Amino acid sequence: MAELEAKYVADSRTEQTQMVLSEHINGYNRLFGGKLMEWIDVVAGVVARRHSNRNVTTVCIDKLHFKAPAHVNDIVVLNGKITYVGRTSMEVRVDTFVEDLDGYKRPINHAYLVLVAIDEQERPVPVPGLLLTNEQEKAEWEAGMKRSELRKQRRKDFF
Repeated sequence: MAELEAKYVADSRTEQTQMVLSEHINGYNRLFGGKLMEWIDVVAGVVARRHSNRNVTTVCIDKLHFKAPAHVNDIVVLNGKITYVGRTSMEVRVDTFVEDLDGYKRPINHAYLVLVAIDEQERPVPVPGLLLTNEQEKAEWEAGMKRSELRKQRRKDFF
């Protein structure tokens, strides 16, 4: 099998914008956490597909922190990027913001997800490596490596 050509973080960055509508609101007049999770999963899937040039499946949502609410008529901006890759898996960070009328974006959520590239028979396949270009990307990689080890330990402890 030929070696896959490594890619830059910027090659798969993805931004999605949503407007919070009344159908997205829970009984407390806030954006449903599950709806935001759906949007986050979609962004992570697009990032992982762009990186791997394959179909992907979500394996886990490692961290999901709700920092602030979103309300009806808010503009929600989701930014996704690859932070770490294994042999067949990719860790994606999605940062979510509410954009004010003046353009200021205040963070409301960040999440780490792990997705796996799959072939036509839904079996895991290798993914390209990741080329890191700055200190922030290197720091994310190092942190991603640690999170990957923790996930492996948790799986071992669980099963």
